[in-house]
Amino acid sequence: MSRLSSLPYFEKWFILGVLMGIISSIAAITFYLLLYFFEHVFLFQFVKISYPRPIGEGGNPLTFTFSPGNYYLIPLSMALGGLLSGLIVYTFAPEAEGHGTDAAIRAYHYLKGKIRWVVIPVKILASSITIGSGGSAGKEGPTSQFSASIGSVVADLLGLSPEDRRRMVAVGIGAGIGIIFKSPIGGALLAAEILYRRDLEPEVIYPALVASAIGYSIFGFIFGFTPVFGYYTETFNPLRLPFYAVLGLISGLMAIVYVKVFYGVHGLFKRLPINNYFKPVIGALVASGIALIAPEVMGNGYGWIDLAEYERFGVFYSPVLPVIALLLLLPILKILATAFSVGSGGSGGVFAPGLFIGAFLGADVGLLFHYFFPTLVPTVAPFVIVGMAAFFGAAGKVPLSITVVVTEMTGSLQLLPGTMIAVAISYLVSGNYTIFQAQVPTRKDSPAHRSE
Repeated sequence: MSRLSSLPYFEKWFILGVLMGIISSIAAITFYLLLYFFEHVFLFQFVKISYPRPIGEGGNPLTFTFSPGNYYLIPLSMALGGLLSGLIVYTFAPEAEGHGTDAAIRAYHYLKGKIRWVVIPVKILASSITIGSGGSAGKEGPTSQFSASIGSVVADLLGLSPEDRRRMVAVGIGAGIGIIFKSPIGGALLAAEILYRRDLEPEVIYPALVASAIGYSIFGFIFGFTPVFGYYTETFNPLRLPFYAVLGLISGLMAIVYVKVFYGVHGLFKRLPINNYFKPVIGALVASGIALIAPEVMGNGYGWIDLAEYERFGVFYSPVLPVIALLLLLPILKILATAFSVGSGGSGGVFAPGLFIGAFLGADVGLLFHYFFPTLVPTVAPFVIVGMAAFFGAAGKVPLSITVVVTEMTGSLQLLPGTMIAVAISYLVSGNYTIFQAQVPTRKDSPAHRSE
């Protein structure tokens, strides 16, 4: 092991990157399979609801039809998921509660990369139950946390220094995102960007590239390499750039709302004088009430994003809202559902819900511009894609990596100019508000760099 530590930087981190990619992909595959197992048990067998999947996960937005099934059982499904998740998390690893990414970032800055090994199985199991039962949460937060935990554990097993351990944690975050989003370049960049609000950690980009590439290759070999949302094939029209700028402005303002609502709910549950085991149940029950109005808010919502991109608005469902009102309210409803599902202590990510919120902000803005300028804006698809990047680039303070992540997830290289303009504006408008509170402003503000 000392021989590994004595190798030159690139040789050492190539080996460690390969190792991280292999182990992280195995953990991600386990999580992926468990998630769909619980989704099958809770949603498809118990509630009997039909739930769309995106193209990259075997779905077909052109043929999907919605069936509410035993609609009245949604609260029972989500509450049971919240109860099981809470029991697992607060019994074995309380630090695994919530979206997880913050815990990994905090370990990098303040704990020299130390994360307990038990976080790995707890986060995998608890998150798969939360999301699989219908909780409004994403796969990326859990994946980034348990992959970061893997980095910490592997570093200790190899006898690496504290400095190398924290690098392994950052590499794990990037590898986890790159694998689960099928976005190896974006995941590698995110490893360097997500640690700070206004800075990058360049030393982790190289090993994160290796780890993301290896992990993505293994994961894709099993589940396919089709981008999560398929391929966007329309040509780019520079005349729409002012419209994307407007979308960027709206996305930046809504990102502030997302952060304020999420941490408002999170703070409320922290102050509630009841046992932590039951807080995720209460959050799940509130979120299930929202799901009864709009079942689209359940899970990560990727399938609904694809349906919006293909303008299959006729299959959207609400027992009380007309379709146009549903589309207008979906960003707010998703913010609330995520805040109560995850902010209450449930286990799941806030990245995928952010993509959903941004997608439907984009759909709403796209529909408005289509109404007034039908020739210039014939479809809403580009606005759905640009909205995803613009919203989470602001909410997560990751403008560079989210631009690449969304481009890889949608095969939309030709949309890059519009995406870049929208993300730049949303990032500026949102100021210092971030959904990742463990982020520090710059490297000089991080305890990890204090000695420098």
